[in-house]
Amino acid sequence: MSKSTAKPAVAAAKTASKAGKTPASPAPSPVPAQPENRFTARFAPARPAPKNSPEPMDVIKPATKADPKLAEAWKNKAGRDLTEAELLAMPDSEYMNDKQIDFFRARLQAQKDDLLSNAGETTEHLREDTSIVPDPADRATIEEEHALELRTRDRERKLLKKIAQSIARLDSGEYGYCDETGEPIGLARLLARPTATLSLEAQQRRELKQKMFGD
Repeated sequence: MSKSTAKPAVAAAKTASKAGKTPASPAPSPVPAQPENRFTARFAPARPAPKNSPEPMDVIKPATKADPKLAEAWKNKAGRDLTEAELLAMPDSEYMNDKQIDFFRARLQAQKDDLLSNAGETTEHLREDTSIVPDPADRATIEEEHALELRTRDRERKLLKKIAQSIARLDSGEYGYCDETGEPIGLARLLARPTATLSLEAQQRRELKQKMFGD
C-alpha cells in the first residue's frame, strides 16, 4: 500500500473517533459447511414425513373391532347356559328379556340350594354336646364356634328371605328395576348382587341418609 493511500484511511479513522463513531468492521467470511458425520446424523432433527406416508399411529395401533360372535351368542343358548361375558354383551334393548330372567332365576336357585345345604351342616355341628369335653379351654372354643355358626346362620336366613323375594320379583316382572326410581338396576350390579332392589345411585343415597339421620 502506498503512503498516499494510507494517509486518507488514517485520517478517516481519526475523524470517526472524534465524532464518537467506530468504523464499520468488515463482514465475516462465510463458514464452510461441516461434513455430516455419525454424531450429527444421530442427533439431527427428524425430517417431516411425506404427505402420502401413513401416520405412525396407523402403523402402531391398528383399529380393533368387537368380537361379533360374543354379541350374538345369546341367541343360540338357553338363558341358564349363558356366561357372564355373553350376558353383558347383549344389547340394552334386550334388558330383562326371557333369557336374562332365566339366567338370574338359575343363579338365585343355585345360591338358595347352597345356603340350605350349609344350614344342614350347621345344625349337625350344633348338636355336639360340649359337656363331654373335659378341658374347659376346649369347651370354651367349641362354644365360641357354635356362637359364630349361629351368627352365620342368622345372616344366611336373612339372605334366604331376600332370595325368595327376588324370585317372586322375577315372576311378577319387577326384577331388575329399582324400587325407588323404576330405572334399570343394571346387569353388572345384578351379577355382583343378584338380590339387589335398588340402583347404585339410589343405594348410595339411602346409605348417606342412614349415616346422617340414622335408621
